[in-house]
Parts: sequence; structure tokens; C-alpha cells
Amino acid sequence: MNSFEYASPQSVRDALSLLAPKWGPTEILAGGTDLVALMKDYVVTPSRLVNIKKVAGISEVSFTLQKGLRLGALVTLDQLAKHPQVMKNYPTLALAIGDAASPQIRNRATLGGNLCQRPRCWYFRNGYGLLGLDAKGQSLVVKGDNRYHAILGNDGPAYFLSPSTVAPTLIAYGATVVIQGAKATRHVPLANFYLTPTKDGQREHDLRPNEIVIEVRIPPASGRTTSYYEVRQKHGFDWPMATATVAVTLTNNKVQNPMVILSHVAPVPWRSQEAEAVLAGQSLTPAIAAAAAQAALKPAKSLGQNGYKIPIARAAVERCILQVAGLDPLAGVTG
Repeated sequence: MNSFEYASPQSVRDALSLLAPKWGPTEILAGGTDLVALMKDYVVTPSRLVNIKKVAGISEVSFTLQKGLRLGALVTLDQLAKHPQVMKNYPTLALAIGDAASPQIRNRATLGGNLCQRPRCWYFRNGYGLLGLDAKGQSLVVKGDNRYHAILGNDGPAYFLSPSTVAPTLIAYGATVVIQGAKATRHVPLANFYLTPTKDGQREHDLRPNEIVIEVRIPPASGRTTSYYEVRQKHGFDWPMATATVAVTLTNNKVQNPMVILSHVAPVPWRSQEAEAVLAGQSLTPAIAAAAAQAALKPAKSLGQNGYKIPIARAAVERCILQVAGLDPLAGVTG
């Protein structure tokens, strides 16, 4: 990799003062599980690396019944998955984190880093940008190997997959990300943090180059029933083919305020309003689960080689809904 300056500030203010006003010259180092690989492959070539591991005040976890959960951006995934308050009050989050990556990576990767990680698209990782464009500005994804690209939200020009396994579950819990800049603090619903670029040079997060994610806040989850389901090619360390997270409030066995969120199927964590419309006001039966799953994937579109992901994602949604209902997720699945 290229040579670079190395800074290790001990406060958020000092860290912010070391960041550049545009993307490229500086990068933030937290766990480093993604950034180091990007630097080794020359996808990013910062002239300054800002290590925030020693920054005070952003590595704690706190919980109150009134305000819910506050998670510092430097908390590792392993710490979160094993935290007593997370396991007790947000068990689906603990499950989703426990399935992320490998034990070695979970011990190093931070929550903030996971939410801000870059896409695993092989065109992006080989230097062709988020949109995967050739020298003539044409999409390499559409014309090339697109086995692992988007089936939803893929009208172009972006076709990569949102890579975070943790983000969809946090969104289902109503999480907000706290972003600190030199002059202001922003509170952004995590559902709005992810963006789909429409032209070359745009980023996939609502994060400016001189800002830092410092915290994630999750409101109390009382009264909500949640579930997470993931499909991957092998049980060991592998990227999911599709995941589904479902959250509902059950009143007299009827669904209220449903949320159905898919991941690894679109450039952003994908909330399915079609599936939610099927679930709202209904009892959770196998027939309703199947109908909601069909509705969720009705807008899906194959790019040519990734059509197999559509039935996989449909099955993930159906099984996730069955789990929320307390039913066997493998009984009578149609997807």
C-alpha cells in the first residue's frame, strides 16, 4: 500500500480536526477489518490515516427502560452480541450480530465500522467505482458477471449490495445514528443513512468526509416481536445470499405496524412496503406469510445471472414471518 501519515487522537474534536473536507485524503481507522483490505488493493489511497481506537467516550453501552439502548461506535460486534442488555431486550440484534462474519472478525470489527463498511462488489473492489463503469461510462455489471448483485432497486446505475448484516435489524428496532461534525451533531434515522448513488463519485452513506459516526441509539423495544432469518451458501464464514428481518406489534393476535426489511438484495437495506401491506391487520398464518413473501419479491428483477436470489430472498422473508408467529419456519414453505 502507499505510504501515509498516521494519527491517533484521543478525543472526537481532535479526530475531526484531522479529517479532510473531501473524500480521498483521509480515512478513519476503527477495527480496520474492511479498510486495511481496501488500502492493500489500492481501492482507497489515503495520505493520512486517523486511528480513533483511543478516542474517549464512544466505546460504551448503556441501557434504560425509558430511553432504550445507546451504543458507542467503537463497541465491537462481539461485545454487543454478548452484552446482557442486548440479549435480554434486543435478542434479534444479538442473533444477527452473532451470525455476522467470523469470531475473529467480530472481536475486531466495530459497530460504526460495520454500518459504514463499503460494498463487497468485485467491480468496486477492483477499482471501477461504486457504479462499476468501464472507460466509456458503461456498466460492467449489466454486461458482465452479476451473480452477486442487486435484485431489488436495481434499475441502475447502482447494482451493488448493501453489505451490513447488522443494519437491517437495527432499522427494524428503529435505530438512529449519531453523527458528529466540527460544527454540528446530526441524528439520522438509520433507515435514511443508506443511499443509492445515481452518478459516479457519490457515496452510499449519508456521511460527509469530515464527520464521524459516534453512536447508535435504539428506542425501547417493549411490545415488539422481532425475528431474523439468513440464507448463506455455507455455515462457516460467508456473505449471506439474502437476509430478512421482521418486526411487528401483535394486538389481539393481529399485526400492527409491521416492518419487513431485506438485505444483501439491494444497494440499501430494503424495506418492503408490499409485504407490510399484506401483513397489516392480519393474523400470522402460513398462508399470510407466503402471501407477504410473494409480495415482497414481486418487484424483484434478475440482471441475467442473479435470478436465483429471488426465490432465496422470498423464502427468507416467509420463514422470518413464520418465526415471528412462533411457527416452524421450515413447515410448508412455498419459497
